[in-house]
Amino acid sequence: MFLRLIICLIVTLLFLHANGPAAAAERFITVASTTSTENSGLFQAILPLFERAAGIAVRVVAVGTGQAVRMAERGDADVLFVHHQPSEEHFVADGFGVRRHDVMYNDFVLVGPRHDPAGIGGLADAIEGLVRIAARQAVFVSRGDDSGTHKREVSLWQAAGIDVVAASGTWYRESGAGMGTTLNIASGMGAYTLTDRGTWLNFNNRGDLVVLVAGDRRLFNPYGVILVNPQRHPHVKTAEGQMFIDWLLSPDGQGAIAAYRIDGQPVFFPSADKDTP
Repeated sequence: MFLRLIICLIVTLLFLHANGPAAAAERFITVASTTSTENSGLFQAILPLFERAAGIAVRVVAVGTGQAVRMAERGDADVLFVHHQPSEEHFVADGFGVRRHDVMYNDFVLVGPRHDPAGIGGLADAIEGLVRIAARQAVFVSRGDDSGTHKREVSLWQAAGIDVVAASGTWYRESGAGMGTTLNIASGMGAYTLTDRGTWLNFNNRGDLVVLVAGDRRLFNPYGVILVNPQRHPHVKTAEGQMFIDWLLSPDGQGAIAAYRIDGQPVFFPSADKDTP
């Protein structure tokens, strides 16, 4: 009888040991985010810090902002982390999100071939740069994927008074892909494109591409994070998702974002003290 109890105890301990890590691994959240946070290398740098601190794994689905918003609207994510503030504010106003929080920012830049056939190098006005590209019909590669970057690019063309829909397939090309792929295409074609600075800094296949226009206030690129509304989707992991958001906004999370650099250059700048109601 005593031997049987010992055997049962050993079997129980072995079962708990074998299933303990698996049970811990099941505690996770899904974050709908953008390709820029993934392609920049930010998530690879900061997520392990949160996962070790909280014991919660973060599964990122990195797509364009428009697709990420639609994913969160369907309830296929617990947290939305993107970079198109009008879409984020609509997401909350329509009842899909609890509250938008500023997390960080960087900027967009216009890149193009070093020989710069449109003559935009050194301009401080992004609109003027696009006007010159269109006037010379120099090849421009757009993401064309409803991402935050694509949305900003479209707004800039509209401000420039240029109908790129009419030019589609001529000097204006659409990749329908993420930022990394679009940069690869632009590099191969010696074309212009708009990119977030984070992806650009982490991009290794630049070829003849260089930054030609930067610093325009219209290229400011803020990122926001939102908990998906559990009243709309009761299965949302509210506690775990909020823990992730709280960590991003905490000194530890903001410090991790500020500390992430590529070749000594900061990629994102923390902005959690500027919450948008």
